[in-house]
Amino acid sequence: MKSLLNSKFLNIKFGYTLKIVSVLLLTGCASKPSQWENITEEGVFLVHRRQSLIGEETYSITSNKDSIVVKSLQGENERGRITGEETELHLKMDLTPTYYENRRVTAKDTINNLKVKVTPSKVLVWESDTEVVTSDKTSFFPLHSGVSTAAEMMLYYYYFENGKPKSIPTLPRGEVSITFRQKDTVEVNGNKIPLDRYIVTGINWGTRTIWVDESNKLVAVVQANTQIREMIRKEYGSALKFFVNGNVEEQMAVLSGYTNKLKNSSEITALVGGDVVDGLSDNTKKDMTIIVENGLIKTIGSRAEVVIPKNAKIIDVSGKTLIPGLWDMHAHSNQVQWAPTYLAGGVTTIRDNGNEVEFATAFRDAIALNGALGPDILLAGMTDGEGIRGNGIIRARTPEEAKEVVAMYHKNGYKQIKIYSSVEPEIVKILSDEAHKIGMTVAGHVPNPVGNAKPAIELGMDLLSHSNRILTVLFPEKDASELNGNYLTENGVSEERIQRAIAFLLEHKTVLDPTIGLYVKRGLLKGVPVETIMPRIGDMPYELWEGKRFQKGMNPKASKAHNEEVALSMEILGRFYNAGIPVVAGTDNSAPGFGLYLEMETYCKLGKLTPFQSLQTATIVPAKAMGLDSKTGSLEVGKEADIAILDKNPLENIENIRTVTSVMTNGNYYESNPLWKAADFNVKE
Repeated sequence: MKSLLNSKFLNIKFGYTLKIVSVLLLTGCASKPSQWENITEEGVFLVHRRQSLIGEETYSITSNKDSIVVKSLQGENERGRITGEETELHLKMDLTPTYYENRRVTAKDTINNLKVKVTPSKVLVWESDTEVVTSDKTSFFPLHSGVSTAAEMMLYYYYFENGKPKSIPTLPRGEVSITFRQKDTVEVNGNKIPLDRYIVTGINWGTRTIWVDESNKLVAVVQANTQIREMIRKEYGSALKFFVNGNVEEQMAVLSGYTNKLKNSSEITALVGGDVVDGLSDNTKKDMTIIVENGLIKTIGSRAEVVIPKNAKIIDVSGKTLIPGLWDMHAHSNQVQWAPTYLAGGVTTIRDNGNEVEFATAFRDAIALNGALGPDILLAGMTDGEGIRGNGIIRARTPEEAKEVVAMYHKNGYKQIKIYSSVEPEIVKILSDEAHKIGMTVAGHVPNPVGNAKPAIELGMDLLSHSNRILTVLFPEKDASELNGNYLTENGVSEERIQRAIAFLLEHKTVLDPTIGLYVKRGLLKGVPVETIMPRIGDMPYELWEGKRFQKGMNPKASKAHNEEVALSMEILGRFYNAGIPVVAGTDNSAPGFGLYLEMETYCKLGKLTPFQSLQTATIVPAKAMGLDSKTGSLEVGKEADIAILDKNPLENIENIRTVTSVMTNGNYYESNPLWKAADFNVKE
């Protein structure tokens, strides 16, 4: 690795340097002359995350009469994490690929994301340092969700020069579809430039929006998976907002398609014969009927006693268990594919915990105001402080900025301010005071400059995220920088510390969002499949599965120590819950549709909560935390009909939470399987 980092220097914006070597590889075989002969081209794409500039991708295209070689080098400083992506793509003169290699290079490791090599007899594929496999595909383009922008650009040239085929087969799996949407005009430096807008499926989960100029040169890409990223050609950098808004339009069009295809509303619905778990008591009412009228629960009673209105739509749920719709209190719903996915898994309300304002508000309003398919969305507006480690484009670095941030989010209907990791203590206080004045609450990370959960809460934060930050409250005399790694097991936690923390958290009515499932997942041994803790995760679309499948994993010693820390963390959090401190279930996008189940199961297995208590962390407890328990969070007459319908009762075994088969929300009843399929999950009937 040392020699690898001593060859070529990539200067990344904001003064950080990443050392990366370029690899020279053999070119493909000769082909007939084309317009691509004797080309020398260089260019730069600006890399944004949530509209914040985090790096650049430089590329070059060179050719002779036989082959084309595309090289690119992408360097990012994303919240202080310096990474690089090095790509080399070889093509024949007709743009048929013969070689592709993409490698992630950091100061710690080098991982081959994808390597594809065409030989005279077969195609060889290496994926994330796995053993080589062979393919018999004769027509394809090498592609993965982390494809470089330069290689993606060549994919679009390939598409145009091959007559715009309906789809393009890809390796190691899948296919890409490219659809023209409309002609746009963007203004750059006073010049109006015509562009063509397309949507692309088969690279990331769902769609990405791209723009090409009149010569079919790629100008911009806006895409998501677990975060929104914008790749903009440098000379178009000033038009970032234009591309952001265009992507929002396309996302809303996709959501409209889901709604038109799947929404099936009825003024009055009767759910007949199911067992009811109301979320308020630890018992199950057998053979019940629930009447829903205009989205509200009108009647709950024994099937033998309830009179069903003549005009009701009757749905037989005999043998099934009806529970309150679930909440994910730590979501980042960066694309509309989350809408069918959440509903399919029984989630009817989410707290979006940091997103781009343009997309988040459009997504929320499409559901709340326009009747689009999806869960109810409550928004927490992210803000961060000064410096390269900051997250996103919205920053609160001065008192004036802090007041402006709160006013902006309030104007846009946000329920919370989310504080990230670089906000200074005095700014946390101003954000909290300003938010509380107008009825908003304050959530987020314990900022590094604040140093501990105790002062963060004293400065006004109402909800804290992530167990490793939350539990610094046990050591109020220490700064978080002194509590790295497995600090609970290494320091030991006395009963006195636990009781002192409980008293403090109860006094301040603090809500805890531990996202413990993330830490469970990270503790897997290297080579252990994720399916061992999240059954059916392989049902995810392959564009997501490749990232979840090829996680690094830990060596036995590190895994043992990490898992002991997680177990102790959850044991303490369980004690907090039993003492009356609100604990809410949230996923932080660990896995769409399945992460919430792991969270709830962990509360039982490691936190010693009962299945009923675990269910409440994803129903009535978050509803109370967000001030909505009079409207939702339990199955009661007069409340919103947010209902998940399961094959098995989770009060008997919390793992039964995975048996959701249908859901009801906003007056609409949906079967889960069509929702999963709409989001490209591989479900079995």
